[in-house]
Amino acid sequence: MKKILLATVAITILGAASASAADMAPRSYTKAPPMPVVVAYNWSGFYAGIMGGYGWSDRVRIDGFALQTNDIKGGFGGGTIGYNWNIPGGGWLWGLEVDAAASDMRYSETIVGVVTVEDKIRAFGSVTGRLGITSGAALFYAKGGYAWADNRISIAVPAASASQSKVHSGWTVGGGVEYMFAPSWSLKGEYMYADYGNAAYGDPAVGLTNLSVTTHTVKGGVNYHFNWGGPVVARY
Repeated sequence: MKKILLATVAITILGAASASAADMAPRSYTKAPPMPVVVAYNWSGFYAGIMGGYGWSDRVRIDGFALQTNDIKGGFGGGTIGYNWNIPGGGWLWGLEVDAAASDMRYSETIVGVVTVEDKIRAFGSVTGRLGITSGAALFYAKGGYAWADNRISIAVPAASASQSKVHSGWTVGGGVEYMFAPSWSLKGEYMYADYGNAAYGDPAVGLTNLSVTTHTVKGGVNYHFNWGGPVVARY
């Protein structure tokens, strides 16, 4: 009888020891998959920058007669200021932008070796609305609105010269891409088409000539964003 009791106690102790060993064995855990991270850049707020590029004429109209030409051409440089508003959801934004540039876009011709005539766009600028969509650090946008240009026509002969300047008013449309390459700083590339409306040149007592010019411009620039608070990180 004692042997049976001892055997029963031994079996019970052995079972308890096995259960404790099982509890002490390392357990395997399944690690949850990492949550995807989405980085959204906040483009809203005030910005300012510098820009420069190259432009050329597309068409010149003289008293309603249109002439296709790219003879008026040259470089330019200036500045930009603007403000963006984020549209909630979807990465869209809209904004207002003002830019102006000094220009060396010109065309000159000497007639019979004596008379030199020159047409020069001395400055131009625009006030535009902008609509864009963001993708990470990039912003793709279209813009359009009011455009102006300070144009000068001059004539020179060996003994004298004369010139007349007019400010043309018209419209412009185009688009570009902007990239946030560092905190608060972005690079941009942009194309614009502009139609500068008619302006009358000459003397009313003698006669006036209506002139208008359309242009293509390509530009690059750097903007500083004053309200940039860094990328917004969201986990889903």
